[in-house]
Amino acid sequence: MELAHSLLLNEDALAQITEAKRPVFIFEWLRFLDKVLVAANKVDVKEKQKKLVEQLTGLISSAPGPPTRKLLAKNLATLYSIGDTFTVFQTLDKCNEIIKSKDDTPAYLPTKLAAVACVGAFYEKMGRMLGSSFPDTINNLLKALKSAESQGRGEILLSLQKVLSGLGGAAASCHRDIYKNARSLLTDRSMAVRCSVAKCLLELQNEAVFMWTTELENMATLCFKALEGSNYGVRVAVAKLLGTVMATALMPKQAAVMRQNVKRATLEEVLELMATGFLRGGSGFLKSGGEMLKGGGSVSREVRVGVTQAYVVFVTTLGGQWLERNFATFLSHVLDLVSHPRATQTHVEAVYSRRCVSFMLRATLGGLLGEKAQIAAGKEICQAISKQMRAVEAVVNDISGENKAGAADVSASQHVMVCALKELGSLVQSLSATASPLIQEPSIGLLETVTSVLLHPSMAARLAAAWCLRCVAVALPYQLTPLLDRCAETINNLKSSPEAVSGYSFAMAALLGGVHQCPLGIPHSKGKLVVSIAEDLLRTAAQNSRLSLQRTQAGWLLLGALMTLGPSLVRYHLPKMLLLWRNVFPRSQKELEAEKARGDSFTWQVTLEGRAGALCAMRSFVAHCPELLTEDVIRRLMTPIECAMTMMSHVPAIIKVHGAHLKASAAMVRLRLYDILALLPPKTYEGSFNALLRELVAEFTLTDNSSNTTTSLLRSLCHYDDSVLMGSWLQETDHKSIEDQLQPNSASGSGALEHDPSSIYLRVPVGEAIPGPLPLGVSVIDASVALFGVVFPHVSFKHRLQMLDHFAECIKQAKGVRQQAVQLNIFTAVLSALKGLAENKSTLGPEEVRKSALALVMGALDNPNPILRCAAGEALGRMAQVVGEATFIARMAQTSFDKLKSARDVVSRTGHSLALGCLHRYVGGIGSGQHLKTSVSILLALAQDGSSHEVQTWALHSLALIVDSSGPMYRGYVEPTLSLVLTLLLTVPPSHTEVHQCLGRCLGALITTVGPELQGNGATISTIRSSCLVGCAIMQDHSDSLVQAAAISCLQQLHMFAPRHVNLSSLVPCLCVHLCSSHLLLRRAAVACLRQLAQREAAEVCEYAMSLAKRAGDNTSINLNITETGLEGVLFGMLDRETDRKLCSDIHDTLGHMLSSLAVEKLSHWLKLCKDVLAATTDVGGAVAFEVEKDEEDSEKKDEMDDDTMFTGLGEDDKSKPSVAPRWVTRVFAADCLCRIILLCENADKTHFDLAAARSAQAKNPKGDLLVLHLSDLIRMAFMAATDHSNQLRMAGLQALEDIIKKFASVPEPEFPGHVILEQYQANVGAALRPAFSPDTPSDITAKACQVCSTWIGSGVVSDLNDLRRVHNLLVSSLDKVQAGKGSSSQLYSESATTMEKLAVLKAWAEVYVVAMKIKKEAESKPAKPVRSGDDDEDEDDLGVDVLPPDSLITLVQPELPSLSRLWLAMLRDYALLTLPAEFSSQLPPDGGAFYTPETIDTARLHYRSSWAPVLHAVALWLHSTGFGADEDQEEVSSPPSKVPGLPQGGSTTTKTFEESVKDRMHLMLGVSIEFLCFPRPEEPIEHVMSCLQALCTLLESPCAKTHIAEDQLLAVELSNVLHRLLLTRDPPAVQLQVTAVVQETIRAAQDHLQRQRTNKGKEEEGEKDSQQGLGEGGDTGELIPGKSLVFAAMELLVFILVRHLPQLNTRVKESPSHVPLRPQRLPEESARLVANTVSILAELPSLCSPAGSMTILPTVLFLITGVLRETAVKTTDNSVPVPVSAALQGIKTIITSPLTRVESMQTQWTSLVRSSLASVLEYSQPDESRPDMDEVSMLTAITLFLLSASNELVGVTVLQKGCMDRFRNALNSSDPWVQARCYQLLLSVFQHSSRALSTPYIHTLAPLMVEKLKAVERSRPGTTAELQAVQEGIRVLENLVGMGEEQNRVQLLALLVPTLVSYLLDENAISSAPQVSKGLHDFALQNLMRIGPLYPAAFKIVIGAAPELKTRLESAIRANQASSKAKAAARQAQPTVQAAPTIKLKTSFF
Repeated sequence: MELAHSLLLNEDALAQITEAKRPVFIFEWLRFLDKVLVAANKVDVKEKQKKLVEQLTGLISSAPGPPTRKLLAKNLATLYSIGDTFTVFQTLDKCNEIIKSKDDTPAYLPTKLAAVACVGAFYEKMGRMLGSSFPDTINNLLKALKSAESQGRGEILLSLQKVLSGLGGAAASCHRDIYKNARSLLTDRSMAVRCSVAKCLLELQNEAVFMWTTELENMATLCFKALEGSNYGVRVAVAKLLGTVMATALMPKQAAVMRQNVKRATLEEVLELMATGFLRGGSGFLKSGGEMLKGGGSVSREVRVGVTQAYVVFVTTLGGQWLERNFATFLSHVLDLVSHPRATQTHVEAVYSRRCVSFMLRATLGGLLGEKAQIAAGKEICQAISKQMRAVEAVVNDISGENKAGAADVSASQHVMVCALKELGSLVQSLSATASPLIQEPSIGLLETVTSVLLHPSMAARLAAAWCLRCVAVALPYQLTPLLDRCAETINNLKSSPEAVSGYSFAMAALLGGVHQCPLGIPHSKGKLVVSIAEDLLRTAAQNSRLSLQRTQAGWLLLGALMTLGPSLVRYHLPKMLLLWRNVFPRSQKELEAEKARGDSFTWQVTLEGRAGALCAMRSFVAHCPELLTEDVIRRLMTPIECAMTMMSHVPAIIKVHGAHLKASAAMVRLRLYDILALLPPKTYEGSFNALLRELVAEFTLTDNSSNTTTSLLRSLCHYDDSVLMGSWLQETDHKSIEDQLQPNSASGSGALEHDPSSIYLRVPVGEAIPGPLPLGVSVIDASVALFGVVFPHVSFKHRLQMLDHFAECIKQAKGVRQQAVQLNIFTAVLSALKGLAENKSTLGPEEVRKSALALVMGALDNPNPILRCAAGEALGRMAQVVGEATFIARMAQTSFDKLKSARDVVSRTGHSLALGCLHRYVGGIGSGQHLKTSVSILLALAQDGSSHEVQTWALHSLALIVDSSGPMYRGYVEPTLSLVLTLLLTVPPSHTEVHQCLGRCLGALITTVGPELQGNGATISTIRSSCLVGCAIMQDHSDSLVQAAAISCLQQLHMFAPRHVNLSSLVPCLCVHLCSSHLLLRRAAVACLRQLAQREAAEVCEYAMSLAKRAGDNTSINLNITETGLEGVLFGMLDRETDRKLCSDIHDTLGHMLSSLAVEKLSHWLKLCKDVLAATTDVGGAVAFEVEKDEEDSEKKDEMDDDTMFTGLGEDDKSKPSVAPRWVTRVFAADCLCRIILLCENADKTHFDLAAARSAQAKNPKGDLLVLHLSDLIRMAFMAATDHSNQLRMAGLQALEDIIKKFASVPEPEFPGHVILEQYQANVGAALRPAFSPDTPSDITAKACQVCSTWIGSGVVSDLNDLRRVHNLLVSSLDKVQAGKGSSSQLYSESATTMEKLAVLKAWAEVYVVAMKIKKEAESKPAKPVRSGDDDEDEDDLGVDVLPPDSLITLVQPELPSLSRLWLAMLRDYALLTLPAEFSSQLPPDGGAFYTPETIDTARLHYRSSWAPVLHAVALWLHSTGFGADEDQEEVSSPPSKVPGLPQGGSTTTKTFEESVKDRMHLMLGVSIEFLCFPRPEEPIEHVMSCLQALCTLLESPCAKTHIAEDQLLAVELSNVLHRLLLTRDPPAVQLQVTAVVQETIRAAQDHLQRQRTNKGKEEEGEKDSQQGLGEGGDTGELIPGKSLVFAAMELLVFILVRHLPQLNTRVKESPSHVPLRPQRLPEESARLVANTVSILAELPSLCSPAGSMTILPTVLFLITGVLRETAVKTTDNSVPVPVSAALQGIKTIITSPLTRVESMQTQWTSLVRSSLASVLEYSQPDESRPDMDEVSMLTAITLFLLSASNELVGVTVLQKGCMDRFRNALNSSDPWVQARCYQLLLSVFQHSSRALSTPYIHTLAPLMVEKLKAVERSRPGTTAELQAVQEGIRVLENLVGMGEEQNRVQLLALLVPTLVSYLLDENAISSAPQVSKGLHDFALQNLMRIGPLYPAAFKIVIGAAPELKTRLESAIRANQASSKAKAAARQAQPTVQAAPTIKLKTSFF
């Protein structure tokens, strides 16, 4: 392949490769040339041009394939346009010669086509440069057109299109000729040709004025004819042509109008023309006269669907503003279409027409209009509805009957109503909460208008009105309850009107069905209301025969709808329901028999309807309340169901007697029965299988059914991947809802509400806008097929055989069309059964069953109907899966092999090739491995059969299935398959799109098979990879969008496996172009691919997209809408237009990936994107785009580029089509993006949240972008969102606001020290929150707003109380709402919504109180006078002071505390009850709790779960501060005068004693906490865990709580165990720290309690000494019992923490063979604090034990503490002591000095303990190479602690003594002066110890060493302050020794000290030049000498006298000192200020 990459074709290389590979080589060269010509140097090109032209023209005659000729033509044209144009006419002539040639052989055809392609390309590229040669060329092409075959016709037409586009208006002389020749081909046999003609004429109409003036009618007729018998591609192309021509006729293009004086068509004329197509089709106008009178001949459906699409194109081309202005005309026109009798000749036709009109309205209204314009359109629709309704009322009320024509009008009006109401509903639902103006404006009266239709005589219209009300309620949930009430009231008032009963019950049912889409629900009482109305209707049904039917239906409909509210509500009405169900059916066989004889046809109709209704309600119950389906309930349901089954067999007889009109009702009963049985477990109705199966089989084999109805399920039961064979990919287009009509099965796409009213309350199927149940006849068959699949696996083999044989018989009996129908149904049933078997993992049965099934299936493999062949293949695969025996599979495969080898006909070859594919698909590669070779060879051969494209398609599809299922086993066949795929891609004509689609599937499967190998560099892999890339390139260039989509998914696969080899610079622009495609599948593929690319390479993707936008700017032919907002902007714009869920979710993901990788770098770009989307509020105006504020530098771009383009709906930058402002869904997404950006910045860099740092960073790098600089934008966006109409957007805005407050609350304002930057936005925050507290705001928004309030108040941003009050008052007002209690009057939402709101308020108050108490505590712990405020102390009361008065925030909460504390406690009680396990449910109060009702208990739980933790913390703080509410009464008095004086005082204190209330509250608090901490759910936020632990901590600080927990030791043990378990599951250090705090409090409580016991006991037994021995844990024996011992529990937990952070402590770790000894390291700060806390608690534990008990635990405790010391004593740079070390030292001291050690009985044990501990420390402190950074000082300190505190135990133990001395000696000899200094200090304390026995040995051993060290200083004077300090410390020790010595030894001691000191003195001359430290030593020595002299005058004299040189040095030093001190004194007077800088520095610097 590399050889192909040269400017000239490498002919040598070409000659060397095999014949087969040459086309690929040539194509690869052309691809290379295509890229290189544009970029190459013009001189080079001109040099080689001659040779190149030769080579290229040579290729024309080498019979190139379709992709090659396309590229060849493109390259030739490019070459001429870049190089010289001398020889272009020669080449043109050459091409024309080839085209004229008379050679018609197939072999010559490719050459001709290549020439045609070249001609087209030349003109397209060079246009008028080719001058006057065009008439000849065009005539030549037209001549060829007449004689060409279909492929040639298509190619010539495409060339003509290119010629026209290149020449523009210049070719006017030939326009008529082209038009005449082309138009006849619009009805060509070949669909591909029709498409080409449409494209050619579309190009022609740009310039040919006659097409949309004089020829307009003919054009329309032509297009209608072209649509007859068309396929999807033709419909799209022709619709585009028709719509565009009509739009041009109405609004001609300026240039064309200027040239000729044109008469413009009026809108009425144009619409009239279109309508003829819709109503009369392409039959022409001549023969319509006679037929119109007969009313015969319906329009062909293809024409109707095509014209529908043309309407949409027409409106879209004219644009949104045009539609806005002319909406009224357009609406009345399309509604007239559907009221025309020709559109509604049969019911199904009427439904089809309605679907088409709905599609027109939805596609135009929904896509082109902005939200404001949509509201205006909604008004128009309302007016249309009320106008129709007035006409209908006139007819209905016209009793005299004068208005004969009226009746027809009424039936026509129903269809108009359905369309209008359906569109109105969709409109309101898409607008959601932004539709409120439409509902609220009285002049429109939307609700009145819609409810008036509920009385329409036609059921369809009533249902549509009900549906519309459901849409309103879902969009605006606050309307739900009032609407329900209104309907209920009307039903009661108008009980006697059949329409009213029917219409209003529909409406109520619809509203109940919508509740599940409204998270806030409806009040529980509405359920009771519905039940009472339904009961009443059913009870009174029999009273009045005129109303019987309606009342029966309405009653059951309402009960069915009630079931959708779910188990929590239905539970209350279940007994009544079961009773009603039982009473509808006869009780016994006898009654059943008896009723057959009774009744007339009317009573039977009512009975059947009633029973169908009852079954329907049951089905709804089973579907929506599965939790209530207990064994007992199922048993009680089975009674009526079994009765219904028995009744089914009697019905035919009854119908015979009473007439056929009962058939529908009977069918309805069957449908309901099948539906409910399919939902119940088959075991429950085993007994009735026989009768049931008889019914089912009769149903779908059409035994008693004369019409040939087919099921609609076959497509869904076949495999999704087979859509290419069945054409069901149409389900995935934008036109799905109308294309469904053209599917072959019965009544396909004719779904309508009136076919099954119960669907009005069911969930809408995914992807549907409105439920569309199929007509009853089809639905029953569908239900029977589905139930057959459920029952079949449970039937005996004998029965299975009988049924399969019966099926074969049925097919044999039927003939013709009926046979096809029966066969389709049977196959669907068999597939359904096989699927059921596979799901149940059961087998098909013995040999004879298999044989019968196989015969049935094999027979259908050569059925002419492709859908049946598909189904047979699928069934074969499923059978193989279910049987799963190798021999059976081999037999099946062999049959197909034999058949394929012999068969010649298309049908059997396609069927059997699919059979092979399906076998492999279901058995997988391993099961069918042995057939792989044969299958592949056969299919490869079939795929090359050029004579039949159908065979190729099926063979390739099967091949793809095999490649997919074989996986790596296919690796050996990859090369041959790949070369076949390439060959076919290069040769199969592009018009056979199915073949190309299957080739795409094959290529994708091959890429997956090779997989990650594709990254390799071996020769074979490189070849495979380049073949794949070539294949993708060919498909990307294909004209069909499904093939392009396949290419994209292949490239996506390639990119996954070999990302380096996929060229993004060409792929990304191609994807961007596809984003504007009109094909949904292509847009989906493009976005899915972008999503994958953006995950890894978001930045590159965005850059390539922008570069494409720049190219598109230069070259207008690329139709794109990328502006400076880049690809992101386009994707945001797509979110407004796209409705496909998969597509939208992929766009969200793509934007999410881009955001994650780019938002931080390109911050302002992304913020601007979000801001532009959010700024487009609804008020901006309907279709008018919003102007975006641009930065100044963009002003020059303004002229070139229009802001509108960012959200252009259709890509063309045309003024008549401004874009639509972003819709609310997109704005919500933008608000979410905003929150994500903040989070990303937080994770990226803390500078984003530091204004000072950000400013300095920006000064350094102006390009850098930091979030804090955009704060005003962030606030503004959050504010815009939080105050929008749309509720979802308000939620998102409040969330964003909360995030902003949390992240920016502590950012200081550099210009105003002491203030934070958020302070300036107080007003915005207040204004954003205020609307959320208005009375009509939904609860969820108010709840969110409370959360934001508490965050804001607690953030400490606002220090001024008056400013805080604004937000605070919002919370106060909500608190009043909470106190109003449960029974508030006007309730719109369910009780759980109220619960949510109240709990949110309480939670917010709790959070504020927690913060307030924290501030108060901090203020109290500060010094009394705040230093900061300087001299402002006098005006404390002035609020301008920076420092808050210590109780600032608390003063806001204080007045509310009495009521708050009561509510909080009530809430905690509720929560405690709600967390009880299910078995204690009997303990729950029957009428609910303080804030929840029993009915909504399940949803309430969730709300309590999210808000209990802060409340718990707040209650703990309150209990602590009021001493458990002991001073609740005093509290009132002592607090500032209370706002609410009349509140009941502290609730329960009056009735209970104080102790009881403490106990209750303790139980409540501890119960809630322990229950939660036992098992916090993984999804619980960590804040809850923290709140809970803090609450426990606070609680245990109060004395009452301490006594409570200490008295009940098991409680404390339990708590410790729970905390231990919490530590095992939760990691964060903060949690662990908090846990240690709780443990500490628990231990303290126990200590206090023990202390009290001891003092009490001590008082009682003054005399006895040992009385206290037994007190404390462990008693006299010292045994601690796990589970009862608090000490044991605490030890467990503490050891866990220690080992977690210092795993080396665990001896097992050391002993394990894999253990590598770790060097001790610095612990992270949090871990260090944790270890320190743990150690200090450990040291406290022995004090809880009796002496015996303490001896049990002390060994462990000391082992751990000394271990911690060993592991954490690591030197630090600044010589600070790590926290764990100081804690360990403190712990050692605590233990050694504890009083327990003085107990005689334990003496020996204690002594050995102390000695071994010291021995451990000595061992640990032994110098060791493996621990170079050991902190000797800490170890020495520990040793010293032992020596000082436990001297008695250690005196005279020589081993230890020697060890200690060694350590001191090492330290004295240390090179580190700091160690020396500390060692001197410690030695001093040892020397001074009171016990001489201890100190003397040390003095003897170590003093001489010290003296030596100090003497040596004279030779090396200290160089640093640290060294100086060491010397000073040493001298101090010596001085002390002198002081300790007796009088007689003093002279000797001084003789050591004085000479040493004198030796430190400097010579007077040297002083001035000596360094600072040296001078310091001199001064120190001098001062000491001058102090010692007077102390021991006699001895001093003796020493000085003994050495005269000492004396002289001393004297000279004293003299110098006096002189300098005089000079200093003089200087001091001159310069009075003292510089004390260094000390301050030390304080502030933390480093």
